[in-house]
Amino acid sequence: MTQAVAPPAISVPVRRVRARSWSGWAFVGPFMAVFALVFLAPIVYSIYLSLFRKQLVGGNSFVGIENYQRALEDAQFWSALGRVAVFLVVQVPIMLGIALLVALAIDSGRLYGRNFFRISIFLPYAVPAVVASLMWGFMYGTRFGLVGNINDAFGVSIPNPLSPDLVLAAIGNIVTWEFVGYNMLIFYSALRVIPTSLYEAAQIDGAGQWRVIRAIKLPAIRGALVIATIFSIIGSFQLFNEPSILQNLAPNAITTYFTPNLYAYSLSFSGQQYNYSATIAIIMGVITMIVAYVVQLRGMRKEA
Repeated sequence: MTQAVAPPAISVPVRRVRARSWSGWAFVGPFMAVFALVFLAPIVYSIYLSLFRKQLVGGNSFVGIENYQRALEDAQFWSALGRVAVFLVVQVPIMLGIALLVALAIDSGRLYGRNFFRISIFLPYAVPAVVASLMWGFMYGTRFGLVGNINDAFGVSIPNPLSPDLVLAAIGNIVTWEFVGYNMLIFYSALRVIPTSLYEAAQIDGAGQWRVIRAIKLPAIRGALVIATIFSIIGSFQLFNEPSILQNLAPNAITTYFTPNLYAYSLSFSGQQYNYSATIAIIMGVITMIVAYVVQLRGMRKEA
């Protein structure tokens, strides 16, 4: 009976293994350095600021979580958070629904001049948010803008979009105009990678367009829908540019605590309350992270 002989062990030089382990870090090192400098360091510094309070006598003093307790009892903060929550619940589904309909229309192949429509719808995303806010703000004007001209020309009385009751809807219109094309491109890119064999099988089975959309297209782009939803949630909680620009045009409608980010900005640069401003920023970051994680988790479960 023959005994199996084990193959000889291959020895790898220690220097070669160490060189391989350090070569990977050499590639990611520059990125990690920039990431730590522009992302991690500000977060750590904001957490540090949120644990202190500036006093007239004695300078900064350590207060622990008192700033967070103050934020939980701050009516202005909760008002701002509730406002962006309403904005999120109403504006995001409308924006994503329009983007999905446009993407499906362009992908159907039945839309004449689809390349023109694709570029035209995406073009507003190339307009900076500041420029877009100024442009729409002047169109909203009742004395010098488009709304005022329509009222004078037709003798009607269109409500002022920058009034306290309508300003949130006016901002939602601006954000929708800006980001419909961006989300449309995400959905359209996901639709383009669906295998043609699925469409051929559906055609053989006699499935119509609506059946193809429900059974093939929508399930295939569920991942893209989740990604676009997460991006939109983050953007809603970070709402700042549009209300900040329109505040000069509608000071009575947009207060300094209109959104949490605008509130934190006002506290820091107008009220010189850097510690409490950092606290608001940290709380909003945690809330955004939790909501985005829940949406991603639900989307992954449905996809699985």
